[in-house]
Amino acid sequence: MSKDLSNYRKSYEKLELLEENCPENPMELFQTWFINADNSDTVEETNAMTIATIGDDGFPKSRIVLLKKYTWEGFIFYTNYDSEKGKAIQNNPNVCLSFFWPALEQQIIIKGIAEKIAENLSDGYFDSRPDGSKLGAWASNQSSVVSSRTTLDESLKMFEKKFENSEIPRPQHWGGFIIKPVSIEFWQGRPNRMHDRIRYTLLEDFSWKIERLAP
Repeated sequence: MSKDLSNYRKSYEKLELLEENCPENPMELFQTWFINADNSDTVEETNAMTIATIGDDGFPKSRIVLLKKYTWEGFIFYTNYDSEKGKAIQNNPNVCLSFFWPALEQQIIIKGIAEKIAENLSDGYFDSRPDGSKLGAWASNQSSVVSSRTTLDESLKMFEKKFENSEIPRPQHWGGFIIKPVSIEFWQGRPNRMHDRIRYTLLEDFSWKIERLAP
């Protein structure tokens, strides 16, 4: 089986990214880009991001998760701490996030260090979730091998019965991570593959070095 994709091409011509338009702190630029993407009719799930981790087998693995909050300090998402992803992060907190908004011809690539957020913050977000999502956090032993879909459905029914007519507490194995960036690269597509790439690197005094990278 083979398919030649060498003629797949697109010319990127929508926007530009110049140094004079880059603020000193990359989180300001992130917020500008994110709000613009979120307000665009052409971008779905603006907060969908890829997170890459290194597993015990030494291989990187990427998957999509949902950004739930960003602050001056970093980027927060939630997961099962006992999942493959959760264990990988706890064993090696160096991770990479990336956003890709093809309609805007933009990427953001973030290298950072992950750490668990405070339990009360995880509690607060968990309480805001729909009951179905809360039950799912209990019913799914994320990343473990299951014999069938029926096994999952039966687990969900068991927890529906267990928490019937009562508050659904947050499982201790479920909560948030914050990714504190050490490098953020903004990529803007340009014609002739001469793309704009601006990289911010965190320095020891917590200021940011701004550099242009060749496309």
